[in-house]
Amino acid sequence: MSATDPDCLFCKIVAGEIPATIVASDERTVSFMDINPATRGHALVVSRTHARDLLEIEPDDLAAVALAGQRLARTAKTVLEADGVNLLNSCGADAWQTVLHFHLHVIPRYEGDPLRLPWIPGPGDMDSIRATGQQLKEHYS
Repeated sequence: MSATDPDCLFCKIVAGEIPATIVASDERTVSFMDINPATRGHALVVSRTHARDLLEIEPDDLAAVALAGQRLARTAKTVLEADGVNLLNSCGADAWQTVLHFHLHVIPRYEGDPLRLPWIPGPGDMDSIRATGQQLKEHYS
């Protein structure tokens, strides 16, 4: 495991090489909006240090991602008036992991929303994604 993987999409986002709607960041994590959202406000929390999956991530990085995910879930529940929140990690292709960099999905849930897991990711409206990301960013605590 290295600090970064030059071929990793999420490492490129963390490094600022690929644009993303960043919601929050700290010394160990970066949180950004998912461009294939399951619901309004769907975001990802990733470790700054590259780890392929849940089985490779260092405990301190895992704890930091979990805490950042909890903070983002609280923010989404309050700011977006979500009725609930799913935290989801996929470890391996058979568990629907599509990017091989440990990440936690923070998925706000709304009464009557169409999400039934597993979902099939599809492109979202980029203006809506950016606006929702900005809203979360302004109120992230």
